[in-house]
Amino acid sequence: MTDQTCRLYLITPPALDPVAFKEDLAAALDGGDVGALQLRLKDVADDDVKRAVEVLLPVAQARDVPFILNDRPDLAQATGCDGVHVGQQDAAYGDARETMGDNAIVGVTCHDSRHLSIEAAEAGADYVAFGAFFPTATKEAKFRASPEILQWWRDLMQIPCVAIGGITADNGTELVHAGADFLAVVGAVWNHADGPAAGVQAMNDIMTP
Repeated sequence: MTDQTCRLYLITPPALDPVAFKEDLAAALDGGDVGALQLRLKDVADDDVKRAVEVLLPVAQARDVPFILNDRPDLAQATGCDGVHVGQQDAAYGDARETMGDNAIVGVTCHDSRHLSIEAAEAGADYVAFGAFFPTATKEAKFRASPEILQWWRDLMQIPCVAIGGITADNGTELVHAGADFLAVVGAVWNHADGPAAGVQAMNDIMTP
């Protein structure tokens, strides 16, 4: 833990070889403060997800970084993940919580919706995620959020909020000042010219308003 107002929420690339990626992940997590790691694999078989968790979960847990699986509460629970993140098209929050149990982390995508975020918070979500704030090549962004929603959330709620979508060290400062508790990034770390450790450090450099 640090005294930073905002922390890094690191998301894996959507496709990876877990054995080859393990070294990059260790370097990233050793590069600076990371508040959470989300494994987000798209269009892969369940066995591939399980294998990735088997290889990568120990790397995160050895560094006390919560390991969160995207989309699949069933696989998150079965593989011992620390939590799950669900989108509006994935499992309902209540189903995810029932599967994961009371002690797990359950986060919910809320896009640019104040209504959805309040619903998630009242249901018991551990955090809500807003975005996309900027254009992103990682996934098709059907919603665009503005920094004002972070300010609104900070003034209203104690539950943490995550800002996501095209965030880099060059554009993220505005979101930190607006009240984001976490900045979720993919390319800003994994595509950094000097490697993932430098990417994490660059993001950490903007985290204190």
